[in-house]
Amino acid sequence: MNQKTLYFGHLATLLAGSLFPLGFSPFNIWPVLIVATAAGFAFTRSETVKTTTVRGLLFGLGLFGTGTSWVYISIHNFGAASVPLAGLLTALFVIILASLLVMPLFYLYAKLRDRFSIQTPWQQALLFAGLWTLFEWVRSWLLTGFPWLLQGYSLLDTPIQSWAPVVGVFGLSLLMATTAALITATLVTDRTKRSPSLIALSITLLFWVASVPLSKIQWTQPMGEISFSAVQGNIPQLLKWDPGHVQETLNTYYGLSEDEWSQELIIWPENAIPLFYSQARSVLNQLDRKAAENNSALILGLPIDERSDTSDSLASEKYYNGIVAMGLGKGRYYKQKLVPFGEYVPLESAFRGLIRFFDLPMSAFSPGHSSQEKLRIPNAMITAYICYEVVYPDFAARQAKDSGLLITISNDTWFGKSIGPEQHFQMARMRSLETGRYMIRATNDGISALIDDKGQVSESIERFKPGVLRGTAEVMKGNTPFMLLGSWPVVFLSLLMIIVAGFCARRSGSYSEKS
Repeated sequence: MNQKTLYFGHLATLLAGSLFPLGFSPFNIWPVLIVATAAGFAFTRSETVKTTTVRGLLFGLGLFGTGTSWVYISIHNFGAASVPLAGLLTALFVIILASLLVMPLFYLYAKLRDRFSIQTPWQQALLFAGLWTLFEWVRSWLLTGFPWLLQGYSLLDTPIQSWAPVVGVFGLSLLMATTAALITATLVTDRTKRSPSLIALSITLLFWVASVPLSKIQWTQPMGEISFSAVQGNIPQLLKWDPGHVQETLNTYYGLSEDEWSQELIIWPENAIPLFYSQARSVLNQLDRKAAENNSALILGLPIDERSDTSDSLASEKYYNGIVAMGLGKGRYYKQKLVPFGEYVPLESAFRGLIRFFDLPMSAFSPGHSSQEKLRIPNAMITAYICYEVVYPDFAARQAKDSGLLITISNDTWFGKSIGPEQHFQMARMRSLETGRYMIRATNDGISALIDDKGQVSESIERFKPGVLRGTAEVMKGNTPFMLLGSWPVVFLSLLMIIVAGFCARRSGSYSEKS
């Protein structure tokens, strides 16, 4: 391979990764993902381990460089970092993601391909697609997880989304990756030897076709409905934790909620009350009485401080990003999935004080326990997610069991007018589809919405403006297959594809030697 061809392949792979985010919200050009994945496979399919690894890194840099560019806004606009420092930290973030979550995928593909002498394109395609899906799954939990930009999200709002309640977002990713890789395999195979690739591609396309009758199945059933109001305060992030602005924040929520007490459920967003629980007791007591007098339930977010006695009889204090239910609502919920550097600081002694971004208010939270009880209102058991938690497919499915309604409260103000909040909203919609449940999403500045059990937006209100989302949500019963089995069937199938690729390569190699 000459240098010009080598560098062209590098550039093409980087470009393919850079185009990847066009498949997600707000662009939603899902066929781009098939092209980008096919290109990523095509330019690494039969290259050396070194070249494949380098191109894997480049693909990851393109993917996360464009797809998570919103991190810069958080660091610069709200972390008060200078432009060079914010740029450097964003670049470091992208490099770490690409190096840990994408480059090893391509490296392992090349090593296994060479180890088992997998030379037939359709076998290489199965190996690549199986590894792709496994790596998406691994990055949903590795180092607390970063399940962002998963291929399957792009199939929301297409007929293929009907597979989501069965196999979840990773199943959709497997379908996308397998299709893209087999298209490439078919195109690069000599015409006289295309039959195996065409057969494998045809079988894969049958799953696309099967999504049409699958969409007719109703996995969960309605068992009632509740009226609700989700309040969007639109408090500027720079003022949110300003002690001098607390009363104005409270007045905003009081005013927006004044005409909503006739609703069965009122929801305020994440940290709507910018005071610790111990400091907000009088406010909470007042709201509790107001809700109870009107036969309503109020659910809101605020930071919760708790003191406990340790074994050495010294008092220790922990802080949680929490939800409390008042009036006819009962229960608390403490956020379990915390955002690194936003809600806690890994290697705190090294980073704390480096820049203001690592000293943000509420950046010393503890995670809540995994066995917390559901929130309760008279007509429903509620599963609550706080912000980032809703991006974890298996976690969200486990939490949704035994509940009839989902709510998620969030504050995406950190990401300004970037694509980050749009991506976040798309993931929340996928959780409704996977679990067959309505979700009420209440955010500080949008996107506040009611999402139905098919992942479709029933009602929403404009971003970056204060307002109230009013509607009626169905309370559902029953479980989807994905809620019962999680991602394990997809993990098993991905591993099976890898095994089949290696087994078939070994058999064909043995047959050739005997011949």
